Amino acid sequence: MAKDIHPNLPAFDLAASRSDALGANYDGYGTNFALWSDNATCVQLCLFDDEGKEQIACLDLPRMEGGIWHGYLPDVGPGQVYGYRVHGPWAPEEGHRFNPNKLLLDPYACEIIGEIKWDPALFGYTQPGDDTEGPDPRDSAPFMPKGVVVDTEFDWEADSALRRRWQNGLIYETHVKGATMRHPGVPEEDRGTFEGLASDAFIDHLTRIGASAVELLPIHAFANDGHLVDKGLSNYWGYNTLSFFAPHKPYLKSGFYREVKQAVKKFHAAGLEVILDVVYNHTCEGNEMGPTLSFRGIDNASYYLLSPENKRHSYDTTGTGNTLNVEHPMVLRMVLDSLRYWVQVMHVDGFRFDLASTLGREAMGFEREGSFFAAIRQDPVLSTVKLIAEPWDIGDGGYQVGGFPWPFREWNDKARDDIRAFWRRDKGLVPAMAERLTGSPVQFNHSHRPATSSINFIAAHDGFTLWDTVSYNEKHNEANGEDGRDGHSNNLSDNMGVEGPTDDETVNESRVRRVKAMLATLLMSQGVPMLLAGDDFGQSQDGNNNAYCQDNEITWLDWENARDEITSAVAELMAFRKAEGGLARLRFARAPEDAPDGGPTVTWRHPEGRSMEPGDWENPELSCFGMRLVPHSDGREVMVVLNSGDNCEFKLPKGGWRRAIDTTLDPVSCDVAEQGKVGVGWQSVVVWVPDHEAEVEDGDETEAQDEAAAPAGDETAGTETSA
Repeated sequence: MAKDIHPNLPAFDLAASRSDALGANYDGYGTNFALWSDNATCVQLCLFDDEGKEQIACLDLPRMEGGIWHGYLPDVGPGQVYGYRVHGPWAPEEGHRFNPNKLLLDPYACEIIGEIKWDPALFGYTQPGDDTEGPDPRDSAPFMPKGVVVDTEFDWEADSALRRRWQNGLIYETHVKGATMRHPGVPEEDRGTFEGLASDAFIDHLTRIGASAVELLPIHAFANDGHLVDKGLSNYWGYNTLSFFAPHKPYLKSGFYREVKQAVKKFHAAGLEVILDVVYNHTCEGNEMGPTLSFRGIDNASYYLLSPENKRHSYDTTGTGNTLNVEHPMVLRMVLDSLRYWVQVMHVDGFRFDLASTLGREAMGFEREGSFFAAIRQDPVLSTVKLIAEPWDIGDGGYQVGGFPWPFREWNDKARDDIRAFWRRDKGLVPAMAERLTGSPVQFNHSHRPATSSINFIAAHDGFTLWDTVSYNEKHNEANGEDGRDGHSNNLSDNMGVEGPTDDETVNESRVRRVKAMLATLLMSQGVPMLLAGDDFGQSQDGNNNAYCQDNEITWLDWENARDEITSAVAELMAFRKAEGGLARLRFARAPEDAPDGGPTVTWRHPEGRSMEPGDWENPELSCFGMRLVPHSDGREVMVVLNSGDNCEFKLPKGGWRRAIDTTLDPVSCDVAEQGKVGVGWQSVVVWVPDHEAEVEDGDETEAQDEAAAPAGDETAGTETSA
């Protein structure tokens, strides 16, 4: 094999070469390079100048063991730009697509220089859409981003993961760029970067509303698909991973990965955790007709699942063209190494796993006790951080809400759909809402899982914003250039009489009223609440419910037009949720006779002042009901009343009660003593707590019976079901 040796480069130090650490690892004296490829015949390390343009050397890695090719170069250190060329068979019918003409990004690169410049040379085959004529001879290096050797040393001082309690949490899902691009309190040069994200202006807003964590849409380096670039669009959300270790370069004002560390350190100082939305189910290389950027050229047959009928084709359970083969021990190692890197080196506090059902797929389908989950559960680092699953993918058996093992928590789309439908005044949803208020025990109260297993949300990045659910009946995705074919059509939304923005103050006031009621439902429910950034002040995406490609004012948070009455309501609701020991419980609440050990109990009340009866749960016209939650051991007793209908009266239990929350008011918090029948406004949530000056008493026989009432089917007690 011919070698291109730069005269100023030292030779490999064979005695120092190591196979136990993958990637480019600098030790203060030199750098050890190691790449895993089980089916390669030769791996070449290519070194480039500081700008990543001129290749200055291409060296055969001198050692290989266990499929790990490695070599140590003395005096090569931080700032060195590099990539790989991997030799092996071109045999698509066997799943092999080696082509040394294609420069490949190191999967373990911690920093990247340059960006993808879409060119035919990036594809491994000669004819577009045809891989039968052999490998393409063109060099892809001029069009490829490259890895950069880094020094991981950083002065964290006393910083460490916060380990905040789940039951006191509020997760704020946001986008690094979109969060601050329009924020008047962030310097213009900092907007859209980690520097801007960690600004005092943004952090002050999070602390005001009581957030405990930011959940960042993907920050791993990702690719903008060629077809989007051609249309003047981009892969804004970032679910198109190129590298699992390097941060996305455009999010770094400084250009250096250390900026992420500085941001994490500042968030921690403010008491805020940082959770990363991670995409380990697929990569940006697409199906077999996609580009050769990294994994495909390193070892396609090992890194990806291939069709069992024809290995020429990718096996796709993600809808993106390929599926990462996490069942393979070395691919699984890469994923775990990446996760540990972000915890131990970058100090993040947890992860939300995109299309997590794919990570649990094994030979017989989804396996909740499979290798991926088993590896994480026994890992002394990863088992201690926050783990959140998006519990579905598009493959057979992919919908797995409630099917993940502890310590995973799960996004609960059932809560989203039921909350939206109930407040839209759909009929017959009182039993479903009782289930959601108690943390969805039918889905999650099994296998010793806690009542914090459900991540409750009304809106997320994918779909309508909360404001758009009360402003649009139809999706408006014209800007995506797909003729309205993209995005869900079942949004469970209601424009309240006008499609889109309006100057009609009656409509706008009604929208604010419903939004506050929906937010109160979210924040008064058991489980862990999550807010989409901007839902705390009325952010709209102009009715676009699939804004994945909109890197513009459609998605950037519109801070100047924020509705402060919504922000204030969120802040007050969260303050109430967290006060006096907290509202959320770690254990599921049960009917009193089912909780002999003194755990939290829940009972249900009809507006007439009696316990709910089977006929009440079956009444499709019932739109108002109450939940009485008694914590017993600590915290507060509360009576939460939801009324999605018109003004009505509600009879409180005997004794003294104090109205603490009323979403029809501004502010929503109040302190009003009440007894007997009280008025409950239309489209409202009202919360009462015991008046300490007038003891709450149990009443007559009907009153006592309410301690045993539960929805038809014993929904509040929970059953041992999963998905």
